[in-house]
Amino acid sequence: MTSRASALGGSMEYSFRTDYRQATSGTRRLLLVASILVFLVGVQLFVFTEATEKLFAWTIKTPLTAAFLGAAYWASFTMEFMAARQRWWASARVAVPAVLVFTAITFVISVVHIDLFHVNAPDSVTRFLTWGWLCVYAVVPPAMLIILLRQIRTPGIDPPREQPLPTWYRALLLIHAALLVPVGLVLLVVPTVGAQVWPWALTPLTARAIGAWLLGIGIAAVHAVWENDWKRIRPATASYITLGCLEFVALARFPGDVAWNSPQAWIYVLFLLSALAAGAYGLWMASDNAARRAAADSR
Repeated sequence: MTSRASALGGSMEYSFRTDYRQATSGTRRLLLVASILVFLVGVQLFVFTEATEKLFAWTIKTPLTAAFLGAAYWASFTMEFMAARQRWWASARVAVPAVLVFTAITFVISVVHIDLFHVNAPDSVTRFLTWGWLCVYAVVPPAMLIILLRQIRTPGIDPPREQPLPTWYRALLLIHAALLVPVGLVLLVVPTVGAQVWPWALTPLTARAIGAWLLGIGIAAVHAVWENDWKRIRPATASYITLGCLEFVALARFPGDVAWNSPQAWIYVLFLLSALAAGAYGLWMASDNAARRAAADSR
């Protein structure tokens, strides 16, 4: 059995080895709960896009901004939900650092702009949603940090990297990160300056909200390069597909919000196209490799 497994790149041993580090129940549960929460926020923003004055924590006047954020939340749902279903920590962790950074930054943004939140809204539903937002972002980052530290201390080793990413694919992800991280940081630190390079109008609060997402996506891209294995980054590739598809839907719904005569609008479109293509190719490669390994194991 051992020699045959070695000939197949370790695929048979992958199912039977007991010394591989598993994703703990705490990690999987936290990712599952987080996925449900971001899905619900996505409903508020992507479905009820033009009702944020009543159905969201703060009012977003530009519909495309709300739709963009809703699409990003649903993309995060895809990654976190898939990561929560992984047995091995190596196949789930691509979701954790990006989510941890995003949630921590979003909590800080919320505190900085608390005067714009509906904390004293006369409508009880609006007030409940606002305080729910604040409580979630106050609790999730420290909870995730504690779970992460416990996960890291879990005994075991990572499974081998059986299917490394091709050089061109890693280069594409690094290009994405090189674009997303600096723009995200500018939007976060100096939102009035960052808003000038965005393809539609932003306020300081919405600029920072988008900046947090760009930084999180950029971190996930760098992390995927480091993982360097199709199976390990499968949740991230699925998330890229969701992000690309839904952001295009958002553009189709609110094309009038975009300054189409600006070069940044077309850079944004090119990024979405490349993210969609990268996600589809990565998910296909992960599924194809899994199918071939299963077929080889059944012989």
